[in-house]
Amino acid sequence: MSKDPNVHISDQELLDSFYRDRDNYWLGILFQRYTLLLLGIGMKYLKNEEEAKDSVQQIFLKAITELHKYKVEYFKSWLYMVAKNHCLMKLRDRQHMVTTEIKEQMAVAPAEDHSLSLHLEKNRQLELMNESLKELSREQQVCLTLFYLEKKSYQQITELTTFSLLQVKSYIQNGKRNLKLLLEKKLGQ
Repeated sequence: MSKDPNVHISDQELLDSFYRDRDNYWLGILFQRYTLLLLGIGMKYLKNEEEAKDSVQQIFLKAITELHKYKVEYFKSWLYMVAKNHCLMKLRDRQHMVTTEIKEQMAVAPAEDHSLSLHLEKNRQLELMNESLKELSREQQVCLTLFYLEKKSYQQITELTTFSLLQVKSYIQNGKRNLKLLLEKKLGQ
């Protein structure tokens, strides 16, 4: 790997040069410095090398757009948060796709021992559960999705998020209770 010829220029100086000149050249130097960090974040959350590589490019594009709109003070921590949020959105989208696939499979799978009305009621309950899940706090949504839909352990969830083990347990317990209450309310029970 070649040595960075701009190593003597701080992140802040590069950022200031970008804001002064509006030249993406300065951002290119910054992004080059943090490519491996972004790839690491992508691998940590997405657990897939190709998806992580694609995410690095998508994060760069988002960062360029955002940096032209807003003035950022602490580039590295800001870029980290952009990357983390991007990965969490990808995980949420992935969960949504799995939920949609399950609904589609349930809609076409023949119900051998169940009546059509029972099948439709279960489908309605799944839809209400999905709606209710979206009404929970972001923390509860993330923890419940990772725990129940992606079958992650408490420890894996702490590694995938910034939550402590106690927070994860609390978000799952409270999220489960809140989800049950929302479902009962929607189902009129």
